[in-house]
Parts: sequence; C-alpha cells; structure tokens
Amino acid sequence: MLVFLAITIHMGHCIRDKLTNYWATTNQFHTLCYRSVMKRDGYLHILRFQHVSDYNNEPDIRDENSDRLWKMRNLFEVPNKTFSKLYSHIELLPLEEVIM
Repeated sequence: MLVFLAITIHMGHCIRDKLTNYWATTNQFHTLCYRSVMKRDGYLHILRFQHVSDYNNEPDIRDENSDRLWKMRNLFEVPNKTFSKLYSHIELLPLEEVIM
C-alpha cells in the first residue's frame, strides 16, 4: 500500500494525459520507476477498489478536467491541512529574507 501511495504522489510531479501512460514503454512517455516498482494492472486494481470517499461526490469521468484521484483526495487533504497548521516556514527563515 505504501508503494501505491508513493506512486500516486509521484504522479503529481510528472503529469501525463492518461493514467496508463505512466507505464508506457514508448520513448515519449517512458519512465522506468513506475514499471520497476509496481505493475500497471496491479496499480489500477488497487485504484479501482480503493474506497475512501463518498460516491455521492463522484465527478463526471467524461470531463477531461475531472479529478482522476477523487477517490483518494481526502487521504491527501487531511495530512496537508494538519501539516500546514503545525509548520510555519517563516520561523525558520533568517530575518533578512522575511523582510524582503
């Protein structure tokens, strides 16, 4: 499950048009880390049966701007809100950088 979450987080750093393009073998889309860590079908199987969200909020999947990770969005929003409350980057900066 940790590998699944790590892959999902890493997908935010290299955006592809389609979810299956992360495991593509063509030179245009080739990224070795996805194929070497988890098989595409295994990832899609976990994603398909991952239920941490309310289906009443399901977006229209035909819309190209819809959130593809809507099932897991709460899983990432809760830690982000908590971390932002606990961490203040201004406290760690030198005084010259805060003033500028």
